[in-house]
Amino acid sequence: MALGNHSTITEFILLGLSANSHVQAVLFVLFLGIYLLTIMGNLIMMLVIRADSHLHTPMYFFLSHLAFVDLCFSSVTVPKMLENLQSQKKTISVEGCLTQVFFVFFAAGTEACLLSVMAYDRYAAICHPLLYGQIMSKSLYMQLVWGSWGLGFLDALINIFLTMNMVFCEAKIISHYSCEMPSLLSLSCSDISRNLIALLCSTILHGLGTFLLVFLSYARIIATILSISSTSGRSKTFSTCSSHLTAVTLYYGSGLLRHLMPNSGSPMELIFSVQYTVITPMLNPLIYSLKNKEMKAALKRTLEKYLQNIRY
Repeated sequence: MALGNHSTITEFILLGLSANSHVQAVLFVLFLGIYLLTIMGNLIMMLVIRADSHLHTPMYFFLSHLAFVDLCFSSVTVPKMLENLQSQKKTISVEGCLTQVFFVFFAAGTEACLLSVMAYDRYAAICHPLLYGQIMSKSLYMQLVWGSWGLGFLDALINIFLTMNMVFCEAKIISHYSCEMPSLLSLSCSDISRNLIALLCSTILHGLGTFLLVFLSYARIIATILSISSTSGRSKTFSTCSSHLTAVTLYYGSGLLRHLMPNSGSPMELIFSVQYTVITPMLNPLIYSLKNKEMKAALKRTLEKYLQNIRY
């Protein structure tokens, strides 16, 4: 590993979101609340899907994995952010920074794949309802989920392997609240051409590639919905995929913009990062529970069952 032999840097300084102590105190309370809601919301989502037999379908199987990814995604960055908001020494070790980069890549890549898989599931359900059971067989949806995890891991492994060979000489200030690949590349004094190529390929193939699959699926879905003659039928059909479409818009809208922007530490860059690594993992359980009748019914059944167990 090149870091041990050549680099004089053992830790980085994370500037965070603000240098004002009063603002930091407010941000600590805000992000602690967001993190607790994220943990609670995604755990409840996973437990309800597991406990309620009515939700043992491909769509909710994908949703349970999305909830787990969101839980991991938020846990990669928020605890360190909270620690730095309360500390005068806002540092992270080089090894810790690389570990954070790996898991951000892993979680982000897996979530992108899962969202595209869920779009395909909605396409099969809406465009081919009579063949849905044959198309989305158990073996297929299991392969799609574990394939999403595998591709996310492979993408992260390739990028972090190249990053481990970078040399960091003097610059050690990261204008961010967490370690992300674009921030590290700007600090290296070694050749980063291979890293840039790998990052570009990840953004195009993994990011834009999965987005293209989502776009194509929804193009077919919209065409099918428009072919329905009754207004109530169109509305009912669209409602089955509105939650997923909202989640896709939030995730890709902020994630792709963040990685396509130049690394400058600008407020807009930080806002996009907060959106897709902190806010979206909190919102997804709310989106799927508030806009989904089956999920709301399952939550009610689970709560009633829990209360009955307490009484008896």
